[in-house]
Amino acid sequence: MARHVGVEGTAAPAVPDGPAAGLAQLAELVRGLSGEDQLIDLRVLPGRSARTAVPARPLPAALAERVPPGGLWTHQAEALDLVRAGRSIALSTGTASGKSLCYQLPIAEAAAADQPGTALLIFPTKALAQDQLRALGALDFPGVTAVTYDGDTPAEAKAWARRHANVVLTNPDMLHAGILPFHGRWADFLHRLRVVVLDELHTLRGVYGTHVAHLIRRLRRLCARYGSTPVFVCCSATIGHPARLAEAVTGVAVEAVVDDGSPRGERLFALWNPPLVASRSGSRASAHGETARLLAALVADGRRAIAFTRSRRGTEVVAAHARDRLPRQLADAVRPYRGGYLPEERRQIERELWAGRVRGVAATNALELGVDIGGLDACILDGFPGTIASMWQQVGRAGRAGQPSLSVLVAGEDALDQWLMANPDEVFSRVPEPAVVNPTNPFVLLPHVACAAYEQPLEPADRELWGPELDEAVRDLVLDDQLAIRGGRAAWCGPSFPASAVGLRSGSRGEFRIVDADGQLVGTVDEGRAFESVHPGAVYLHQGQHYRVDRLDLEDRAAWVVPADGTEWTQARTVTDLTIVTEDDHLSVGRARLSIGNVEVTQQVVGFQRKAAGSGEVLGRDELALPPTRLATRAFWYTVHDDLLDEAGLALKQVPGSLHAAEHAGIGMLPLFTICDRWDVGGVSTALHGQTGEAMIFIYDGYVGGAGIAELGFAAGARHLQATRAAIAACPCHQGCPSCVQSPKCGNWNEPLDKAGAISLLATVLAAPGPPARRP
Repeated sequence: MARHVGVEGTAAPAVPDGPAAGLAQLAELVRGLSGEDQLIDLRVLPGRSARTAVPARPLPAALAERVPPGGLWTHQAEALDLVRAGRSIALSTGTASGKSLCYQLPIAEAAAADQPGTALLIFPTKALAQDQLRALGALDFPGVTAVTYDGDTPAEAKAWARRHANVVLTNPDMLHAGILPFHGRWADFLHRLRVVVLDELHTLRGVYGTHVAHLIRRLRRLCARYGSTPVFVCCSATIGHPARLAEAVTGVAVEAVVDDGSPRGERLFALWNPPLVASRSGSRASAHGETARLLAALVADGRRAIAFTRSRRGTEVVAAHARDRLPRQLADAVRPYRGGYLPEERRQIERELWAGRVRGVAATNALELGVDIGGLDACILDGFPGTIASMWQQVGRAGRAGQPSLSVLVAGEDALDQWLMANPDEVFSRVPEPAVVNPTNPFVLLPHVACAAYEQPLEPADRELWGPELDEAVRDLVLDDQLAIRGGRAAWCGPSFPASAVGLRSGSRGEFRIVDADGQLVGTVDEGRAFESVHPGAVYLHQGQHYRVDRLDLEDRAAWVVPADGTEWTQARTVTDLTIVTEDDHLSVGRARLSIGNVEVTQQVVGFQRKAAGSGEVLGRDELALPPTRLATRAFWYTVHDDLLDEAGLALKQVPGSLHAAEHAGIGMLPLFTICDRWDVGGVSTALHGQTGEAMIFIYDGYVGGAGIAELGFAAGARHLQATRAAIAACPCHQGCPSCVQSPKCGNWNEPLDKAGAISLLATVLAAPGPPARRP
């Protein structure tokens, strides 16, 4: 049970020394930094003692002596018992709870068995694989020969690994394109495969998680060919329904292990809102600036701290501002850490953090995952990271050694951030959101079925892996001349192996290249977002460098760019039309109708505006004539009847702006109910939809075929609308601002918006909730 400190009148007890004294000193530091209304809440989250247990069957002596002196924590013993019994698990416990030991022990036991087994460990990043390889090496298990196998592994080392290694650490991309297509070289390893580890399961969501779900089905299919049925160990930060996600990704029955028995020190948690600088517009001081001030103060006080930012640029800004606030001898102890740095640069920062030479770091979520960076005392979140699950994952980086620690959530201007500031209990009481995948998405399913057919011709028995969707996928691929039916089996008949052309990060089948004047590849962008982000004249930011798009070659699918000075940014203007293809379900939410189904979204970029980087002043507007794009996806939508518009007191001219404002706020609040970002979804609102003749608000998955987000939005129903109304009503601005109804991604440049109308409309919809009325 959390206790408040100071903000609501309950002072922390005065303790002269020990852990509580450390916590009291942190509380004093935070209070001393806060100005008027900045410190919204300050709570002590209690620590806990370790709970230990012994496994049902004693470990072999060589393994037992490698267990930490205090013994196994309860969740470790539970996980070990299940895995040794051949049952797959979803292990979802806190940061620093010893999840790695839960699979290291059964892997080592299998490697030393009379009939030695192998293990495949799949991590989302190369850095995590290297970190775990070091951890395995330090334990020095007898009989374990572990290697990393990824794009950085030299050819001769890969050949050695295939012949000698019994524990292989890799990532989904290498498994997809570098192992499964060449499974014959791995025949003995797959024949003896006993354990498959999926680490950081919570990152396997949406389209990426859907790709990995099909990848695991391909792996299981080849294991069956070579005579093995491995057990799956899925490790995750705390998320909602971890076993449900693990089963969707692996396709096997999974048991949840969620009762965390690890010890934890007391944590002080502060909610911090940058001060208002203009109450009428709702504008607040920079969250970057407030984060830098806190980071500098902690370093100056002798603490080791990390500040998580939401962008690469944010890391550089926060680190630079923090250094500016420190004396010269301390300024060098603050560093930024983000993607785009060379691997050796990142490893050097990690080593210096561990050794204490770097005392403050501003980082993207590259350090959110399980790389161990030592005993940090404090964690600052520069803006809510989007989900409760990710918030707890990030703040868990501090206090790993059991010492008292400080966590500070500095709110950004987003609607969700400000809603949490207005409802602080929600930060501490909300359960972590569930993550979802959508294995039935045909735009992801078909490429993986083609890959599976290349690896081994498909047979009717493969329906056990892919379900009834397999038949339609095979038919479509045969009609597309990618598969051929031979002897009752579907075989690949294309010119080369298909995995090389299938990326795991997108639901679409193509992307645009971004190329500089010398022909060097700068980056890529998914085709579904290309016209909005790399249209002619667009300013594109890549790894801190600004580029302007000089030419967009639609035939060659390439955007040619030249360097830009970074003094301005661009925003596309988009015309969007949405057609309902199917309505799969509906129910009543208050007095509105909520539906879910398939939709087709047609978008056309018709222009863009240039804005000054500092002030946001509009510098000019230009027209464009790009071809329309079409997105077949999933959506949920609200139908608002005319009598509700009348009862809300909305004049005819107010209706479009009221619906538009409600749509923006609804998108902003959606991450409360699912692990997604507002950039993962889109929205359309209209006062008169062509198919229904009524006012409609649509929120749709931003990925071809859908990623499962629409289903969670539909399930949230009234809770989603209530949170949306509360977020708008609580904002102190007069006309609408980024903290309530303005959106940074609006294709109509936030025109029109009617904040007051949206509040009245949502209040009317929610005033008299009707009983849920599902279609029979």
